[in-house]
Amino acid sequence: MKIAIAGAGAMGGRFGYMLKKSGQEVILIDNWKEHVDNINQNGLIVDNDGTEEVIPFEAYSSKEVKGKADIIILFVKAMQLPSMLSDIKTLIDDNTKVICLLNGLGHVETMEEYLPKKNIFIGVTMWTAGIVGPGHIHISGDGGIELQNIEKGEQEAGKEIVEIFSKAGLKAKYSENVLGSIWKKACVNGALNGLCAVLDCNLHQFGQIPEVHDVVVKIVEEFAALAKASVDVTLDKDATIALIESTYDPEKQGKHYPSMHQDLVRNHRPTEIDYINGYVARNSKKYNLNAPYCELITTLVHGKEKILGII
Repeated sequence: MKIAIAGAGAMGGRFGYMLKKSGQEVILIDNWKEHVDNINQNGLIVDNDGTEEVIPFEAYSSKEVKGKADIIILFVKAMQLPSMLSDIKTLIDDNTKVICLLNGLGHVETMEEYLPKKNIFIGVTMWTAGIVGPGHIHISGDGGIELQNIEKGEQEAGKEIVEIFSKAGLKAKYSENVLGSIWKKACVNGALNGLCAVLDCNLHQFGQIPEVHDVVVKIVEEFAALAKASVDVTLDKDATIALIESTYDPEKQGKHYPSMHQDLVRNHRPTEIDYINGYVARNSKKYNLNAPYCELITTLVHGKEKILGII
């Protein structure tokens, strides 16, 4: 089984590392040249909570990669999805399964512009990872994956992918309602990513702010209202709040800096805020809903991007 990781940063690197360790043939695709060059020259350095391993990989830019892939796992930033799908179309044949594990909302519509529905699988993961530097990632904590096909009749293919992931220790399960899980994950990111980036803090530090609980409740209410109005997904607000607050534990995910913090504060890169809080702020208006907390977070993150000269 040949697996291509399209977007081989922190999360893509983690998945590539775990899948290759399980015996799969894995290639990495990324457009950060220094990262790709370091991986090809020195291997991918994986700091597994203090234990360091070096894993050899073939790494390519999206315009250089050739051949065919059985499975493609998408981990690019949301705004990079169209260009990545266009660049790697030579990897895709009639049987290639393309799995979207991106943060945020609205990605299936983009994928359908490039792929038949039967090739598209969507999922959500709670694994975490961080970039230390080019060719070097840090992983810690526990996680899991939920996965589902979007075309009826592709359940068996989805379950085969789940088995491959599970053999790699990725704790995957097939879901009959992955859309609900995607909205829950987007809501978790909506509560944590933008604010941790603006406040320059990790999850544990964020959770120690006394007023944070009330803010999280308001954000969850805004996501839940749009999920119900737009796609008839009922978001369990209490369970989602509990999930958000469970990430504060320093013995689990609490030491982790969310990906938006890594992009904005550490690497001065554009963020995915428009596909998370910005998506809710923008689309709530279509349904006569108010989303002032998501609007404010989106404004603050874009403001920080402007201050840093990113946009």
